[in-house]
Amino acid sequence: MSRTARAIINTSALQHNLKQVRNKAPNSKIMAVVKANAYGHGLERVARALVDADAFAVACLDEARRIRSAGLAHPIVLLEGVFSADELEEAGRSNFHVVVHSERQLAWIASFRGAPLRVWLKMDTGMNRLGFRPEYFRKAWETLSASSSISRPIGLLTHLARANDRDQTFTQQQIDRFMQATNGMEGPRSIANSAGIYDWPGSHIDWIRPGIVLYGVSPFPDSTGPLLGLRPAMHLVSELIAIRNVKAGETVGYGGTWKAEEDTTIGIVAFGYGDGYPRHVESGAPVRIATWRVPLVGTVSMDMLAVDMATLPEGFQPGAPVELWGHAIPVEEVASSANTIPYELLLRLTERVKMETCDE
Repeated sequence: MSRTARAIINTSALQHNLKQVRNKAPNSKIMAVVKANAYGHGLERVARALVDADAFAVACLDEARRIRSAGLAHPIVLLEGVFSADELEEAGRSNFHVVVHSERQLAWIASFRGAPLRVWLKMDTGMNRLGFRPEYFRKAWETLSASSSISRPIGLLTHLARANDRDQTFTQQQIDRFMQATNGMEGPRSIANSAGIYDWPGSHIDWIRPGIVLYGVSPFPDSTGPLLGLRPAMHLVSELIAIRNVKAGETVGYGGTWKAEEDTTIGIVAFGYGDGYPRHVESGAPVRIATWRVPLVGTVSMDMLAVDMATLPEGFQPGAPVELWGHAIPVEEVASSANTIPYELLLRLTERVKMETCDE
């Protein structure tokens, strides 16, 4: 029998989450963000499940090609634009929409002589990552508008830096900067990311760009997907492969970082940092054996992790099912125990974790 580490992706959950997002912003079109292998869920699988989205957003041409190869004809937005002038021809031919965020990209488009391109012009309203500052944005827009290589209208977008912090006034400032700087410009506009969709209705406008919420995960540090009415799309599972009796005072795992305060039973689970589980997660992180929640103990190994089974009834045997996150264990909680964000956990699963699909 092969190793039992599996990530089960629920396409019904993805579709449910898309409907929840549409209900939050019923007057906006949805640009489903499926970059980075659909946040670790499988790009082609997720794109087919989200066929009711109005467009897809990816980071680069390679990801866009995979969606086209999956048989989907949706508009696809390259969020980082093109990385060389040579990529513009394929973008135009394949109906890939190109984000323009730099003078270099403007120059490439100015010299382009292929089929007219669909473009989105990006404004930096405070993220300080990509885009034209508000005071230079209109000039960039005028440059694009004068180009014979551009299809009209030109899309206008920005990205929110702190929308997951409900107490910040910065997000409203970003929204205001964008709306003021684009006043009088024709073209569809897009501001809202996942957190903006749920907490900043003023950011909804023409297009919204949901990412993490499509996968059933909360963008807020004090919440989980189910609390927002979402369904986690990834169920990460394995099994118990050994049970050991540990005496009071003995340690468990590399470095002896956890010591038993009393005699206890330790379960060994076939999942470790070689599968993508965070090595430095704190003891106490939640794991589920069958229907019981137990704490992880000690340092995670490459292929295994240990849990304290002291609170479980007798009778458990190797082979018992284990959930690392998904249905009963929120990935947000595991991420908090690892001092990281759920995005990273979803993306770090390795190739030896078998990916399966279900629609229940």
